[in-house]
Amino acid sequence: MPVPAPAIAMPSLDFPPGPLYFCAAAGDRTAIVYEPRVESLCRRHPEMGPCQYERNACRANGGRVFTGRGEEVTLVVEAEYDRIVRRVRFQGDSGVAPAKKK
Repeated sequence: MPVPAPAIAMPSLDFPPGPLYFCAAAGDRTAIVYEPRVESLCRRHPEMGPCQYERNACRANGGRVFTGRGEEVTLVVEAEYDRIVRRVRFQGDSGVAPAKKK
């Protein structure tokens, strides 16, 4: 009998007023600021690309992402968001030139 996968602790979608996310890096905690329309989208659908882009920018600089409630948004959570929206990432250029037609 297959063993069920452990449940993923997803952050609450009940965001408090103020910034949705904070980036914690090098002992500093700074708010991740979105343009108002994007923030409105991210409050309803945190799995969407513009929301994920800013979170990934934080991680790319060595930071960790937390919600306004202090819940960490880990890469496991991001993978679940990708699964929810069925996001597939394609590599645009493999670096290999296409074969010439004869």
